Amino acid sequence: MTSVAALPAPGARCRAPYKDWRPPIVGATVLATVRNGRLLLLQLHDGSYVLPTANVEDGQSPEEAAQGALTGLVRGLPVQRQVAVDRVQMRRRQVFTHVLVTEALTAPEVRALTYRDPRADVQVLPTTRALAVLPPRAQLRAVLGLQAASIGAVLHLNDGQIARVEDVRLPSARS
Repeated sequence: MTSVAALPAPGARCRAPYKDWRPPIVGATVLATVRNGRLLLLQLHDGSYVLPTANVEDGQSPEEAAQGALTGLVRGLPVQRQVAVDRVQMRRRQVFTHVLVTEALTAPEVRALTYRDPRADVQVLPTTRALAVLPPRAQLRAVLGLQAASIGAVLHLNDGQIARVEDVRLPSARS
């Protein structure tokens, strides 16, 4: 039995920071580029568009999670590299989204792809149109991710603001 003297005083109770109440959510968003300046999106049955995403499970890398988002290719989704990490503080937890870009896909490769959720259809749109139909947060991730891919960088976003830019050493085409 616990004595009253062993209990902490009512005013001395420590509270965890609000953001640490629940474990973070970690996900991967795929920027699947298609040849001739197009981008692969998912069209939901309500007519809205989203980028392909997947949850990153414990012990799994973002690249492995991205492979599970879109399936159908024999050699797997040609993920090139990570281009951004977006951290958002929600009310009771943090959400980390790793943005990964693929090598440019061909039309036959796109036709073979299926999304993990049958309620969404794979669509290919010109990049400017694709960016126009995406929700604002997805639009920001896509624009910054494509820019980071073009300059060879990894962006770290904190609630939509660029917090840090890291240069990535890309292999030279001549080596």
